[in-house]
Amino acid sequence: MDLIERPTRTRLVGPDVVRAVAMAGVVTMNFHGYLINDGARRDGGWAYDLFDPWTGPLSTRFAATFVLTAGVGVTLMTNRAIGDRARTSELRWRLASRGLLLYAFGLAFDFIWPGTILPYYGTMFLLAALMFTLRTRSLVLIGITAAVAGWCIRWWRYERELDGHDTAWLTEPASRSPRGLVLDMFVNGTHPLLPWLIFLCAGMIVARLMSRPAAGPIGWRPAVAMAGMALFTVGTFTSAAATSSRSRVLLSNDPFERGLAYTASALGTALLAFAAITWLAERHCDAPVVDALRRAGQMSLTIYIAHALVFNLLVDWLDVVDPRGLGTALTFAAGYWLIATALAVAYHRRFGQGPAEIAYRKLTG
Repeated sequence: MDLIERPTRTRLVGPDVVRAVAMAGVVTMNFHGYLINDGARRDGGWAYDLFDPWTGPLSTRFAATFVLTAGVGVTLMTNRAIGDRARTSELRWRLASRGLLLYAFGLAFDFIWPGTILPYYGTMFLLAALMFTLRTRSLVLIGITAAVAGWCIRWWRYERELDGHDTAWLTEPASRSPRGLVLDMFVNGTHPLLPWLIFLCAGMIVARLMSRPAAGPIGWRPAVAMAGMALFTVGTFTSAAATSSRSRVLLSNDPFERGLAYTASALGTALLAFAAITWLAERHCDAPVVDALRRAGQMSLTIYIAHALVFNLLVDWLDVVDPRGLGTALTFAAGYWLIATALAVAYHRRFGQGPAEIAYRKLTG
């Protein structure tokens, strides 16, 4: 969601286009997953395996790219304030207030769209309010710590369960109890901070590379792309090397196992996607499709909220869309995205910001 950067004359086109492309993927995976929950087919060949929302190779990749782009936005918003105590304090409060509002709204929105990323997104902004003045090596350490901690918790659970101990106190706390909310945010949720915080930290670091004058217009991309390729390769081959039951858990590439192999692979694809899409967007910045994606990216919060409301309206209330198979999900997602993008372009040209973005900024400054 475009909750950080403000539209300015010097606003970079690349991050907005990445945000729009990632949102298209999020909509596709969400529609497919929620249609499966409503009774649609989950199995049916290689295409079903590719788009499986929980175990497929595309699972959570778009969301991870979205969080990485949020980290980029945090740095682009705050990098000029470093060294200015008054400006730093102002931006720290702005990020914190936006994070609190998004967290509260996300908890309410979860009743409409269970598993929404919004409360996790809000918590990340709260942490970003504390982190944006840290040195790059500190951001690296925080990100790695989050990834390793998520993996260690999964390993500990596995060993405890092998020994016959119940870990339900950790994985199944009372719903919406204070302990349940905390554990959901850090461990059990759809996008827990352990390990998802590493994607935000990586984005903050990438934006610092982008902001270096010596990097030039393309100088930062080879480093980011090579890092992404290395992480993806290591994560993929490490997971493929698992043979025993223990290693298949600890080296799993399943997003919900929270393993290091998954985290490395997902971060690698997010870095590769960000480098490639921003290069294409800046190279063809005058193309109509790039302009449309740029505008849609700036209205991503509105588009995200609307996609849940449209799904509930057409699937659950009016029964216009019948849960069937992957073809239905892809057609539904493509139709929604094309219409939403066209409306976003028209709305953005007239008003400059989406309705959700306007309300969000009016409430938080």
